[in-house]
Amino acid sequence: MPDGRLLLGATPLGQPSDASPRLVEALSTADVVAAEDTRRVRTLAKALGVQIAGRVVSLFDANEAARVPALLADIDAGATVLVVSDAGMPLISDPGYRLVAACADAGLPVTCLPGPSAVTTALAVSGLAAERFCFEGFAPRKKAARRAWLGSLADERRTCVFFESPRRLADCLRDAVDELGGQRRAVVCRELTKTHEEVRRGTLAELADWAVDGVLGEITVVLAGATPRADLATLVGEVIRLAGEGMRVKDACARVIADVPAAVSRRELYDAVLRSRE
Repeated sequence: MPDGRLLLGATPLGQPSDASPRLVEALSTADVVAAEDTRRVRTLAKALGVQIAGRVVSLFDANEAARVPALLADIDAGATVLVVSDAGMPLISDPGYRLVAACADAGLPVTCLPGPSAVTTALAVSGLAAERFCFEGFAPRKKAARRAWLGSLADERRTCVFFESPRRLADCLRDAVDELGGQRRAVVCRELTKTHEEVRRGTLAELADWAVDGVLGEITVVLAGATPRADLATLVGEVIRLAGEGMRVKDACARVIADVPAAVSRRELYDAVLRSRE
């Protein structure tokens, strides 16, 4: 029997036609298909015109730990095991981590069949900076934990992507206004790639007002990174450092202001540097 392997298959967020040819092939050839929802994977296969030939088993948060030994034994015996979540990439706030970790520890091959992900799709359409970002999974359910978590993002300069339940979205956005300020920009993506897809952009205050009457569908939130905050003394020190390296004071002030756009004006910084030399 050929060497076994674990395949991680990204599944469409909404449109079956987004499935990759490699996923279509894997669904029809894998010895075992481990699915977050067995009914959904059968529905997807039918929409793709694929006949699942292998054994179909469930793999979700509550049973993943118990499933790992048997699936690991299947792979070790030469089987190809395909893991799929309901939509998007397995492991990204979905099952699969324990099985991948177990395969890595056992030296068994793991391959990813790349494709749709709500995280990168939302980031791409958000219009917010995408060169550096972080993913925070699902926002905490409880209010106190959620506010503490939002507070930890107050100085996060990277764009942040997270998931939220439509039932809790309004409360989450209102808490975000309180913790991060109403002017912080964000984007709420609803039903990505589906018929009723909606991308709502605005400030946190505007989005909180929009969501107050209720929102339906799968939700992904993209939060703009924090504007760098620096006190005047820190900025003055940076100008003095640059001037010490040979830069003119006016040019050094312009450089520092460009790096910290929400800071003081160039004139105010220049005057502060002159006062520091008196």
